[in-house]
This record gives sequence, C-alpha cells and structure tokens, in this order.
Amino acid sequence: MTPAPRSAAPEPVLASLRTRLLVPPLPRPWGPDVPEVHFVVVEVEDSAGHRGTGFSWTPTVGAGAVVSLLNEDIAAAAIGGPTHPETVWDALWVRLHEAGGGGVTTIALAGLDLALWDLLGKRLGVPVADLLGRRRTSMPAYGSGVNLHYSLDELLDQVRRWIEAGYGAVKIKVGKPELAEDVERVAAVRELLGPRRRLMIDANQRWDLPTARRAVAALERFGLHWLEEPLRAEDLEGHAQLRRSIGVPIAIGENLHTLQRFREYVAAGACDIIQPNIVRVGGVTPFRRIAALARTGSVALAPHLLTDLSAQLVATLPGEVEVEEVEDTAFESLGVLASPSPVRRKGAEVTLESAPGLGLDFVERLAGP
Repeated sequence: MTPAPRSAAPEPVLASLRTRLLVPPLPRPWGPDVPEVHFVVVEVEDSAGHRGTGFSWTPTVGAGAVVSLLNEDIAAAAIGGPTHPETVWDALWVRLHEAGGGGVTTIALAGLDLALWDLLGKRLGVPVADLLGRRRTSMPAYGSGVNLHYSLDELLDQVRRWIEAGYGAVKIKVGKPELAEDVERVAAVRELLGPRRRLMIDANQRWDLPTARRAVAALERFGLHWLEEPLRAEDLEGHAQLRRSIGVPIAIGENLHTLQRFREYVAAGACDIIQPNIVRVGGVTPFRRIAALARTGSVALAPHLLTDLSAQLVATLPGEVEVEEVEDTAFESLGVLASPSPVRRKGAEVTLESAPGLGLDFVERLAGP
C-alpha cells in the first residue's frame, strides 16, 4: 500500500509586531526647527520564530501618528495573516486608504514592509539585495546638504569637504528671500567646484511658478544638472508648465507618496528625474514599482536620502544610479545602530556588505549625553 503523501508545512503567519521610537539629534541641524529626526523601529516575528526589523522615518512631524497607526490599525489587520511583503502591502494599502492614500499611511506601511523584507531575507539566510537580484556591490554617491541656513563661508566649507572626499556631483539648497543671495551662493559654489563637477540645486517647494522662472533665468548660467522641487509637490500642472519653458532638468518626488502620483507626473511630462523616498512611498514594495515606472517612462531615478537603505536597493537596479549622501546622516553616525551598517562609505563610493535581510540592527534605546 502506497503511503499517503505528507502535507506541506503551513506557511508561517505574522505572530507579533512591536514598535519603539528613537529620536537622535542631528550632528549638523537642518535648521533651527529641525535639530533631530525620528525613527520608528518596527520588529516582527512569525509563527515559526523568525524575526525581522524595519523602520519608519520622519524628520519633523508625524512620528506619534505613525506609531499609533502601526500599533493599532496595522497590527490588528496584519497579525495572524501572511508574511510575504508584497501580499501584505497591497491588502493593507487598500484597508488604510480611508485614512489617506499616502503620507502618514505610507510612512507607517514602510515600517512593516521593511520588517517583512528583512524577515524574508533572514528566513532564507540571504541579503534583501540578493533576493531582488543584486547587480553590483559598489555605487557612486553625490554630496548633499540641508544648508540654506548656512552662511556663505559655512556653505563653501561644506563644498570643500565634498571635493576632498572625491564627489563628482553636489547639491545645495536655494530659496533665499532675495534672489540675488541665491545667485551669489550658487556662483561661489560653481567657482569652487570648477566646470567638471555637476551642481544640483534644491528649492524645497519654496517658489511659485513666476518666481521659479525668474530664478532659473538668473541661475541657469551656472550649469545646473537639475533643479529640484521648485514648486509645491501638489502643483502638477505648474511643474509641467515650468518644464516646457526652461532648459534645466526638473527633479521631483521626495514629497510624493504613491505610485499613482509618480505616474501622473511622468505622464504629464512634468519632470526629468524622479526621487522617491523609500520610506515615504511605503517601503521596498512600492519603491520597486516606482523604479520600474522610471524605466518605462524614460525618466531618471535618484532615490532620496536614507543611504543605509537606498543603497541596498540601488544595488539591484539596472544602469548607473547615484545615491544621495546627506552629510552626517549615516545611521551609525546618528547612533541608532547596535552593529555596523551593511552600507559602507569610502569617499564618494558606497559599498554593500553581505548581511541577511536588510542588516540594520537598531539599538533598543539611544545612548545618553
């Protein structure tokens, strides 16, 4: 008599979700109103005892709302269910949509999504980059700073540090109350950089359409590689009009939160470069879809911030994609990691070490002063 076949072991389900808040001070504050940033660490465990860790992130507002959303609505919907991140993300995005399709909802979703990708990698004993098809282990970075409040001397000192590190491209903030001051600062930075290094400028949504046109007319002679967030992120038509009327490429996306919004910008011809922040869009799962949109939409991709995470995904993308290295924001320098990051820095090059999952081991609490 032939024995009956054994049934396959059931897939593990999500057994628990725990959060904790870390608020590290910034070594170089991003302004008088941004002395610190907020990490919401998300730890999950499945029914087989495997664990994963992710995080949500916000510089100024919303951390408490993110914690509440994770601990209440997301935990209630996710615990007892599947652990595959793509399956979980799509179902939860539909469930949470009543509270908003993006913003706090996607920032909170990112914490769970990253934890589930980390869980999957650790369950299989491989880095997430390998799960997604790693193409490289080293990537170029460009120097970036939140420096609009810097004096001109402080700004030029920062640019000198980037030059000494070997960066081939740098980005500075613009949007001073007087355009003449922006012109002075950009001119001084370009003179220091010389003609070969690329220079990007970031207005952080400070202008309206007429102001943006005047600013570009005054600044484009300095050889700008791109102009970032010239207008409010909600102003799709304004960006489309501006792009049709200037010769400087437009970069957008750090304040867009959904694949649908990125698709609208690309379809409207409103941008040349898209810059998704992996946490703000909801994690690895939607970021990969946005990256695919960039390829099909013939726009460039330049992920925003969070190099310790973004470099791991850039390593899986086709073509050369630079990572943004904002000065003094490495997770180790912020004191939020209990062990070394898998993302290592050497001058203007970022390399990726092999570690199961995402390899980001957060401290239980920040060290005291």
